[in-house]
Order: sequence, then structure tokens, then C-alpha cells
Amino acid sequence: MQIDKQQIIDILKQQGNQDQAAKADSELPERVDTEKDSGLLSSLGIDVDALLSKLPGGLGEKLGGLKDKLGGFG
Repeated sequence: MQIDKQQIIDILKQQGNQDQAAKADSELPERVDTEKDSGLLSSLGIDVDALLSKLPGGLGEKLGGLKDKLGGFG
């Protein structure tokens, strides 16, 4: 799934993770592919499942349920 880097930064800031947000801003590409960039996200201390659950519109919950039904994405 593709996510704008700014959405990730905004979520981190809302959680009070200013240092993590600054690091994400300097290291993530403008468009983050949660599958392709999962290693980078993990190295920044960002849990992809937790991130997806915080996206607007409940998209994370929908994907989480689908992930469970399919046995994961990878």
C-alpha cells in the first residue's frame, strides 16, 4: 500500500513522537510503499500494522481484517 510520507509524519507527531517524526521525514521517500519499505519503517521503529490502523477512514481496520483472512501479506 502506498502512503504519503507526510501522513506518517503527522501520525507520529499526533502520538508525541517528535524525534521519530523528524527521522522519518529525513529518511522516508515521499511515497512510502508499506510492503517494499517495511524494513525501513521497522528500522525507524514504525509498526506497519499500527500505522495502517491509524489512517483516516478506517482503512487500516479493513486491511487488517483482510490480512487475517488471507493469512498475511508476506
